[in-house]
Amino acid sequence: MVKRCHFIEIGTVCCINYGPNAGKICVVLDVMDSNKVLADGPTSGVERGLVSLRHLSITPIKVQVPRGAKTATLDKLMKKQEIDTKWSQTSWAKKLAKQATRANLSDFDRFKVMCLRKKRSTVVGKALAKLKKAK
Repeated sequence: MVKRCHFIEIGTVCCINYGPNAGKICVVLDVMDSNKVLADGPTSGVERGLVSLRHLSITPIKVQVPRGAKTATLDKLMKKQEIDTKWSQTSWAKKLAKQATRANLSDFDRFKVMCLRKKRSTVVGKALAKLKKAK
C-alpha cells in the first residue's frame, strides 16, 4: 500500500472527483472550515467557489500562492510553475485521459478495439506456448 500523507494547505492542487467538474484540477486558496475550502481552477475551467473536502482528492503537487489570491494571479502563477504539465505527467491524469477516450468511442471503434485485443491475445498466447514447449 502507498503511504499518503498529503494535507490540505493553501496552494494544494486537488482533483475534483464528484459533480459537474469531476476530473478537473483546482487549487486550494483558503480553508473555510473543517469541511469546505475555497478553490479555483482557472486553467481547467473550475470556477472560484466553495468546494466540500469530500469532493476533492488531494495531489502531491503544490503551487506557491498567497492566501485568497485572485483568479488572474493564480492563473499567472500556475502557468509560471507549469502546474498543468506536472499534472498531465502523472499516472493519475493519464488514466483519466484514457478513460475519457474510451468513453467517447463509437460502436465501430469499440469493435476495432475488440479485434485488436483478440489479435494481441493470440500473439501473446502463441509466444507463451512456445516458451512452455521450450522448457
